[in-house]
Amino acid sequence: MTEFIHTQNSFANGEIAPEFYLTKDIHGLAKLENMDVLSGGGLTRRPGLADIANLAGCARIFSFDISEQENYILVFTNFSIQIYSGGSLIHTLVSPWADTALPKIQFAGRGDSVVFVHPDVCPYILTKTGSNSFSLDKFSFYDTTDLVPQVPLMTYDDMRNISIAVTAGPYGVKSATFTTSANYWTASNIGTIVCFNNQKWKIIEYISATVVYATSTVEYTLPINPITDWTESAFDNRHGWPHAVTFHQDRLVFGGTRYTPGGIWMSRVADHHNFDVGTGLDDEAIVTTLLSKERQQICSLISSDKLQVLTSCGEWAIANQPVTPSSMDIIQHTSVGSATTVSLPPQKIEGETVFISGTLKEIRKLSLDTLGERYNADDLCAFSKHLINQPVDIAYNNVSKQLYIVNSDGTMAVLNQNTALGISAWARYITYGNFTSVAISGGETFVIIEKSGTYKLAKFTNTALNDSGTYNIEFCVSGIPLNFSGHRPKHLRLRKINLRLFETKSAFINDMRVELPNEIYTPSHPGFSGDISMNFLGSQLDGSISPWTIHGSEPMPITVFSVTLYGQYKI
Repeated sequence: MTEFIHTQNSFANGEIAPEFYLTKDIHGLAKLENMDVLSGGGLTRRPGLADIANLAGCARIFSFDISEQENYILVFTNFSIQIYSGGSLIHTLVSPWADTALPKIQFAGRGDSVVFVHPDVCPYILTKTGSNSFSLDKFSFYDTTDLVPQVPLMTYDDMRNISIAVTAGPYGVKSATFTTSANYWTASNIGTIVCFNNQKWKIIEYISATVVYATSTVEYTLPINPITDWTESAFDNRHGWPHAVTFHQDRLVFGGTRYTPGGIWMSRVADHHNFDVGTGLDDEAIVTTLLSKERQQICSLISSDKLQVLTSCGEWAIANQPVTPSSMDIIQHTSVGSATTVSLPPQKIEGETVFISGTLKEIRKLSLDTLGERYNADDLCAFSKHLINQPVDIAYNNVSKQLYIVNSDGTMAVLNQNTALGISAWARYITYGNFTSVAISGGETFVIIEKSGTYKLAKFTNTALNDSGTYNIEFCVSGIPLNFSGHRPKHLRLRKINLRLFETKSAFINDMRVELPNEIYTPSHPGFSGDISMNFLGSQLDGSISPWTIHGSEPMPITVFSVTLYGQYKI
């Protein structure tokens, strides 16, 4: 048998799939559960969870950060929003979203307000109105001076070749009766804005498929002939509401509706409620549509160096600086596509946009090429796709440099990312229940945990050595099977394993407790730091399985810098 010494002093690639075990120059692991990879490549147990509140039912959480000092967590439940600050509930609001609608909500914040969108519900705006007080109101598309609706307007295919006869209405000189030449109206048209002859009308009552009542803000003169040239609001109950929202170059930007999935609507500059395109001046509103052979459903909008537009079929960008009605250079860069069944907001990591692919199995990173002209969509989880399982939420903590992916099976895939130091390590988090949502606020990571139909709001904290004050954290890390000269050894005899530890008080290796000095167990002692060895004389292992596993569940710290194996092998 051949003698060997094998040292692994970097775990920078985290848990990798078995097909990559033989890959050279990879610092991976066969299993990494409830442990994080440090910036130097070592391993430490993940933080514990501290409970904040019990929730009434299933929920999704969002962050609302006004400044470094004002940070809030918004807990969306069935037709309700609870607002938390510093771990305390400070305000509760009635909301228009049922719990079944929560997966498709998107938002964009600016200052002390945040705009929420959902494809089946009109946009709402949440505003901080005072100390610990907030309001939630329908987003208003009205000019602040004359209250004329400034909603974006569209001409739809099903309204072509239909004319409107306009007659006096039943509600005074500012009302009218609209009678179409063919069946067109539905009850969902109530609230729709109709525009013709430079005058805007709001439908207030549905009578039949050909007749509705409408009102205007000004008196009007009855047109002699039926109206053949008319437009309708881009956003309403009939045609749908925006899927995506962001702020870009001081414009509020909406993207994608049920009737116009590839539509992009930008407000006037510094006038975020006004979507009137006017005469096409540089600061006026913009309406455009992605042109493609495929149906492009806009899934996300991201304000970066360019306005990035992620659709069901690919990744686009509007590069103009600034964007104006006469300057709209829209290019599709890549063809990965995003999910349409759930809103998974892209995250900014080290200046690049990270998003989940439409297959719900890949984490992609949009980065510019060396010329700064074209985007690439690199795969961030190429070695660890087995950890991604139908994601339902995503968030990035810029302080801890961790990307959290909540899976539909209740686990979390966690990426420790530090490109400058060569760290790109995926791990799996598990707890006593199921993770269902995640959000970052004020540099802290908040989660919702479900167990047996009950839900809790909690947060990760380094001061907690267990979860919810009760459940021990079961951590486990296993080395990849050893590879010698391109062969897997048939027999492997381990004589000794050496661990380099830092401030550690408890560890097991291959089901045996690591014996540490007694003096470290005083409360004030930080834990053992240094090398510790365990002998495994006579042990025989199959060379195709992990040669070592470090594990434990005791509420004590552990950090591992390196693992060294001494033994013999036979091919």
